[in-house]
Amino acid sequence: MPLVRIDALRADRDRLAALGRAVHDALIETIGIPPDDHFQILVSHDGTNSTLHYGSYFGIDRDDDIVYVAITLRAGRTPAQKQALYRRIADLAHTYAGTAPRNVFVTLTENASIDWSLGNGEAQYITSAAVADGPPSPSAGTAARE
Repeated sequence: MPLVRIDALRADRDRLAALGRAVHDALIETIGIPPDDHFQILVSHDGTNSTLHYGSYFGIDRDDDIVYVAITLRAGRTPAQKQALYRRIADLAHTYAGTAPRNVFVTLTENASIDWSLGNGEAQYITSAAVADGPPSPSAGTAARE
């Protein structure tokens, strides 16, 4: 169950939607989240009342098309999976939204199952029989794994 926040400068509704779709599709393709595991916060900054700052750290020439993607998810992905995710997000952001890969800045924050309440004031990953009893069966779907 990743929670995604995407911040972009002067992005209209269509660009935000395209960026959100790029990140969601990349999460499905590279780490196997279920398609209905879709929780995103999409924010456009107007450049006056709210803005984004960026530099050329690591020699990357970023510009006002900068997009910050912050993903919070449960721990357990390999370095190779994370690298594939970063690459796929950059590729799809370019394809769907026209954002140059150099302007796609991604961070992952990992946590544990107890750190999630998906509603009703419960810790579903802890109280769910599928999680408490081990890995879900194939018939249980993949929702409990993410």
